[in-house]
Amino acid sequence: MPGFGELDGVVSDGDRIMHFGDAFREQRRLADGAAITPLGDRTIIEVSGPERLTWLDSITSQSVGHLAAGESTELLVLDPQGRVEHAAGILDDGTSAWLIADAGDAEALSGWLTRMKFRTQATVAVRSDLELIGYLDGGSVAQTAAAAAFAPHGRTLVWADPWQRISSGGHQYAEVAAHPAADFAWRVAILSADDAAALAASIDHDALAGLLAAEALRIAAWRPRWSTEVDERSLPHESDWIRSAVHLNKGCYRGQETVAKVHNLGHPPRRLAALHLDGSDAVLPEPGAAVFAGDDEVGHITSVARHHEDGPIALAILSRRAPVGDLVVRAEGIDIAASQQVIVPADAGAVADVPRLTRLSRRPSAPDPRSTGVGG
Repeated sequence: MPGFGELDGVVSDGDRIMHFGDAFREQRRLADGAAITPLGDRTIIEVSGPERLTWLDSITSQSVGHLAAGESTELLVLDPQGRVEHAAGILDDGTSAWLIADAGDAEALSGWLTRMKFRTQATVAVRSDLELIGYLDGGSVAQTAAAAAFAPHGRTLVWADPWQRISSGGHQYAEVAAHPAADFAWRVAILSADDAAALAASIDHDALAGLLAAEALRIAAWRPRWSTEVDERSLPHESDWIRSAVHLNKGCYRGQETVAKVHNLGHPPRRLAALHLDGSDAVLPEPGAAVFAGDDEVGHITSVARHHEDGPIALAILSRRAPVGDLVVRAEGIDIAASQQVIVPADAGAVADVPRLTRLSRRPSAPDPRSTGVGG
């Protein structure tokens, strides 16, 4: 039985299906909830055992110790300095926790979890036998995709992306009245290989969309990913990831001190911005392309796509001190004008109401006995 990659018109890059012949049409249908996307760029890790949730809670940024069966969220693994090392969506079915990780991170994340088990009653396994299907909930194909989902313990495995709204214990830095993620009801169904092949054989070709379509909708929703927005310096504050992947009021975990310090007292050194690119030269910059303000290099592109309504769009990590106005992206020797929309403002963080000590020079020369209760 053929899979998605063997259908007519497919353009692939390894296991990643980029499009099925018409990327823009696929994107429109995916946005309308009328298409599904095979997610060959992501991998499943199964964590089983009675202590799986309390253990994951103790070593990651998210509060998952009491995650209910069928509930979805996401988590980050931070280094001791609070920098992002790994990221994954998580869905628990009452018996196992299922982590959805970018394919390039799955083996490293699985290896790190295995090394951190010690005597914990939990088992970690990469499930390369399973496949992932993405779609927007509420559309015409949602029920078809959800019905095909794997249910090894009696509960179908469909992860609901928490990015659509601010999670409990999270915080949003973006200062917008209407966040573009409000309509981004992204779902990921976990399928067995046989069920994925059966779905590929039964679904109409018009209901299929490639990764180019999915990435364009993600970028438009300002949604960060490990494979694109994360480098060796990344703090979760910089990409507004505290919105969905960090619980600010949970117990201790590695990197928590930096998370709290930057959020309450400081500012992240970099910030994520959305760029609308001038498409007149028909040049789409690659991730990593430099961003300039005048003659000063102020950041780089992390993700880029051609959106079916907005045209060329991108996400960029910029220096906190980068100006908030128009910028320039340099690609293939061409300067591309970029209109900036601030996602994380330069003054993000320092949100706590910390009382300030009175400066010594401003203290009165002598205390008032009536206010201190001293003297007669």
